[in-house]
Amino acid sequence: MNLSLEYKIREPKVILDKNPLLLLLHGYGSNEADLFSFASELQNEYYIISARAPYDLQYGSYAWYAINFDADQNKFSDNDQARISRDVIARFIDELVANYPIDANDVNLIGFSQGSILSYAVAVSYPEKVNKVVAMSGYINLEIVAEDYLKNDLSKLKIFASHGTVDQVIPVDWARKTPAILEKLGVAITYKEYPVGHGVAPQNFFDFKNWLAEN
Repeated sequence: MNLSLEYKIREPKVILDKNPLLLLLHGYGSNEADLFSFASELQNEYYIISARAPYDLQYGSYAWYAINFDADQNKFSDNDQARISRDVIARFIDELVANYPIDANDVNLIGFSQGSILSYAVAVSYPEKVNKVVAMSGYINLEIVAEDYLKNDLSKLKIFASHGTVDQVIPVDWARKTPAILEKLGVAITYKEYPVGHGVAPQNFFDFKNWLAEN
């Protein structure tokens, strides 16, 4: 099976006619094994597929898009690469639905950091492909969503967003702006903060797992 992205998969333990999907998108400099560690703890009816980002940083590290620094150590994201990755993920969803008995109406994204930023972009650009999003330690970047996103019907989209209050990589202030942006677009969003840095606190994991079960 030759799909757009490399990935790890946990087949559902409860087989339905069509099973829902949790697609895991890792952060900058990580790989598909990172979030896959959640798989054994997540609901049994899901296909759990963890994708590897397309840009190779060496030594088993990958990125969805480049982050460059100027002479003053200011960070710049390569938005062109981010938009390409957004569309690669959308195509990858279609490929998974075509190759596995996945319910196309129950495709859900779990992203961390850069993977979270891409999850927002995919969901807002292609809401017909995405049901729910768990976006951890990220924020919405409207510069990488589809140009005509305002025409999209986002009313079915549900988002659980979380952030560490002492995140040293992505400032919590960036995340705090996200709920207002999404609510203005008609998206239902649950937003939570935890007293941690750039990582997933145990309580954060339990909260998003419960949110998935309730929604």
